[in-house]
Amino acid sequence: MASGDRKQALLIMMRELLAKTDEEHSLNATELGKILESEGCPVDRRTIYANIEALENFGLDIIKKEGSTGGYYIGSREFELPELKLLVDAVQASRFITEKKSAELIRKLGRLINEQRARDLNRTVFIRGRMKTENERIYYNVDAIHEAMNHDQQISFQYAEWTPKKRLVVKKGGARYQVSPWALTWDDENYYLIAFDEGAGIIKHFRVDKIMKLKDSEERRNGQQHFRNFDLAKYAKKTFGMYGGKDECVTLRCDNHLAGVVIDRFGSGVMMIPEGEEHFHVTVEVAVSRQFYGWVTSIGSGMEITGPAEVREGYKAYLSEILGHYS
Repeated sequence: MASGDRKQALLIMMRELLAKTDEEHSLNATELGKILESEGCPVDRRTIYANIEALENFGLDIIKKEGSTGGYYIGSREFELPELKLLVDAVQASRFITEKKSAELIRKLGRLINEQRARDLNRTVFIRGRMKTENERIYYNVDAIHEAMNHDQQISFQYAEWTPKKRLVVKKGGARYQVSPWALTWDDENYYLIAFDEGAGIIKHFRVDKIMKLKDSEERRNGQQHFRNFDLAKYAKKTFGMYGGKDECVTLRCDNHLAGVVIDRFGSGVMMIPEGEEHFHVTVEVAVSRQFYGWVTSIGSGMEITGPAEVREGYKAYLSEILGHYS
């Protein structure tokens, strides 16, 4: 066999062992020989055994299984199935990753384990129906922001907001924001840019999926003094928690400027029905709890619970209890 064919046979064996074997699935010398022959690299058994030894010396954990159903399989891998499941869960739970990108990333994660386990991994995937951004630009934005931070450069961009018609529309008539990027954080299922705004003299945060037409600048970053003792975890801390409660379909009457707040919380699939020129109402399923009432309170007077009556009365009782401490 020519030297090139021997190298090809070695690579094919490595590929097949990684893709098709584990402690429950093995390939013996006969099966490996048939695979090599089907791919135009026929070898004798001595070459197969020599290739197994070469792959072991290379660092693959190849285990020989004895018996009539024995063969060779890969023992330990870079990632084990439980570790990959954790990564898949993180991808699925990430609202800033689009449904399309989530499926693509999970397929790639499946290549890090054998085909049988990859199928098991895919059976646990439930992407549809989860709140996902529709903005594919986020991946390029994240990369560009990291590049700007690595090169100590400012960035400029347009910033968008949601309308009741579920459209992202640039703010300030399309005027560009110019800031110094200092950190990226993943909080409340969204990616945020933490930056210093020299004009305002303060630290600001921006949702990365709402950043549009991002460009780097030749100007150096400023505001470093504000980040010497900056506590990102404290800055990103939120009060709305995941608490259980009775499931109810609740109707909310909202000012138009709260469209983005509603979409952020309940997803772009909600039906926002116009109510006059300045309001809309939306019916959503929520777990009614004190935390839900606290979230509504945090929105302010622009949001009102209009039904059902028992939820509205429950909210009034919640407010009365709190006000009682200040009377």
